[in-house]
Amino acid sequence: MQKKVIDELLLKSDMHPVLLDVGSSGGPPAIWDKIARHCIYVGFDPSQAESRESATGRFYKAIIINSAVTSGQGTDQALFYFTRSPSCSSTLRPDAESLSHYLFSDLFVVEREGTVPITSLNSVLERFSVSRVDWFKTDSQGTDLRLFNSLREEVRNRVLAVDMEPGLINAYVGEDLFVDVHREITQQGFWLSNLEVYGAVRLRRATCEALGGFARDGSYGLLEKTLKKSPAWCEARYLRTNESLARGDFGKPDYVLLWIFALLDNQVGFAADLTVEYQRRFGKDAVLETMRQEVALRLRKPKGTLLFSVARHVLPTGAKRRIRRWLQGLLQ
Repeated sequence: MQKKVIDELLLKSDMHPVLLDVGSSGGPPAIWDKIARHCIYVGFDPSQAESRESATGRFYKAIIINSAVTSGQGTDQALFYFTRSPSCSSTLRPDAESLSHYLFSDLFVVEREGTVPITSLNSVLERFSVSRVDWFKTDSQGTDLRLFNSLREEVRNRVLAVDMEPGLINAYVGEDLFVDVHREITQQGFWLSNLEVYGAVRLRRATCEALGGFARDGSYGLLEKTLKKSPAWCEARYLRTNESLARGDFGKPDYVLLWIFALLDNQVGFAADLTVEYQRRFGKDAVLETMRQEVALRLRKPKGTLLFSVARHVLPTGAKRRIRRWLQGLLQ
């Protein structure tokens, strides 16, 4: 039912939400699947051979940029730290001293340094005539907040949803930590809609070597699986508040789009609040009736509550997203 309602609202309003994805080599987030065919996708993937624009595939239009992205201006190259694990490589130097307390520190060992082509978010948006960003997602290994703040003010002030992956420990020198992200993003008119915390084993490799017998035959991997993990980074999702919408120059399409984003994140209560606020600002119309019916149905019969609770608290972290996606499809 949810996807049918979302399709109906997006088609009636002829909306094409802009989804910006920094760090897209792993593919777009699964939460975007239900709206993909209506959306303009802007993804940054340095592993691609060239930048390209496509009107075919899962999105209404896809723009793939084959360079790293920076919050700075006026340069086309940047120093890049290539680490043992490619997913840990960054324009920021890994903080070796801080990481030495954790068993996964070898993933951040810098194997080489080099310059890479870079671009800015604003130059890409201008190049491809994209005038807004509706959902901003970044996993930039330490620079999420500064990238968001690098957007032109008129673009940044109209973003409706933000996904970031900030650290809880100092994995990089001078990185944007969760405490920095949360303080500033909430000040900019957002509230924390979802938070997934991930961890690492706090154990020095030097300790294993000193005790003896723990550094052979893949035993580090066994320790990673069996010892308790300490919080190390998180995935945080923020949605724009009703109060921020009221203060800004937002119209009917913005309220509808934020309402859709809220349902995608299973924030039915917030979607209900948006429905009431939509009526207060714009009065009754066919769109309002569609919104009212959907939230009323979901408030009366919150589908899959028990199943999602089990999936959240019992399943292993690696399987949680796949199982959640399957359950959501099953229950529609």
